[in-house]
Amino acid sequence: MLAALFLGLAAVASAHAAYPEKPIMAVVPFPPGGSTDAIARTMGAKMSQTLGQQIVVENRPGATGAIGAGYVKNAAPDGYTFMVASIGVYSVNPVLQKKMVYDPSKDFDLLTVAVRAPNVLVATPAFPANQLNELIAHLKKNPEKVTFATSGAGSSDHLTAALFWQKTGTSGIHVPYKGGAPAISDLIGGHADVSFQNLNVVAGHIKSGKLKALAITGDKRSPLLPQVPTLSELGVKEVDVYSWQGVAAPKGLPADVKTKLYNAVVGSLRDPEISKRLTEQGFEIVANSPEEFAKFQAQELARWKQVIEAGRIELD
Repeated sequence: MLAALFLGLAAVASAHAAYPEKPIMAVVPFPPGGSTDAIARTMGAKMSQTLGQQIVVENRPGATGAIGAGYVKNAAPDGYTFMVASIGVYSVNPVLQKKMVYDPSKDFDLLTVAVRAPNVLVATPAFPANQLNELIAHLKKNPEKVTFATSGAGSSDHLTAALFWQKTGTSGIHVPYKGGAPAISDLIGGHADVSFQNLNVVAGHIKSGKLKALAITGDKRSPLLPQVPTLSELGVKEVDVYSWQGVAAPKGLPADVKTKLYNAVVGSLRDPEISKRLTEQGFEIVANSPEEFAKFQAQELARWKQVIEAGRIELD
């Protein structure tokens, strides 16, 4: 009987050592074409070379990422399924969604925060405020009159606006769109006034003059827009906000499989060519440890819970 047990353990160990023996699925809980999808595909191409198996990106959108996250939660914890998802999936949905199909703190092996990018406070060229202090003064003189375009209720840009209002004692009209692209399109067209948008999405529009940048939400200036000051520099504290993407797998990965998968993910991010490509798009490589990711996820969850409750924010 002991011999059979040892043989069984040896077979399991051998299986783990051989990992991966087949293609690996990278689930993106959003439609193709967005930032998270692009990051997953960029990482996946390099990971395929490292692991010797194809990384197949599968988009499973719906319910602001909850459908894809629920799928990954229920997948086998064998290293053949992992998820690339954004801040909303890990640290916003648990507060906003009444019926959660997953718990980001308990249902996943959190591997790493892959990248982060600050938001930029942008306005239409015709908007009267050209500097942050002018915008704040304008908001105070015209409460509930300035429109803030966002990619949807509970999105990173919406929550950034809510936090900004809370810290500056101002208010605005929230105008949610179905995604960042239509929000930016209406902003450029003059149908909305201002917006907090991801740096990598609006940098080109700022450089072309279609939008003007008033401030950046990072804790330091971005090399992509070095002329744009941070909110903190301009006197608005505690509004350092980043949109970020993290990598996670179903809870319970075998230790050796988890190590191989983690090393492949982080190795792809730290590859000079991949790192250069992502940095040029406005992303900052994070590639931290599972322990650092878990701590950060808990901090972000607590932070946005406070903002959501103070702003009485609900999903449409």
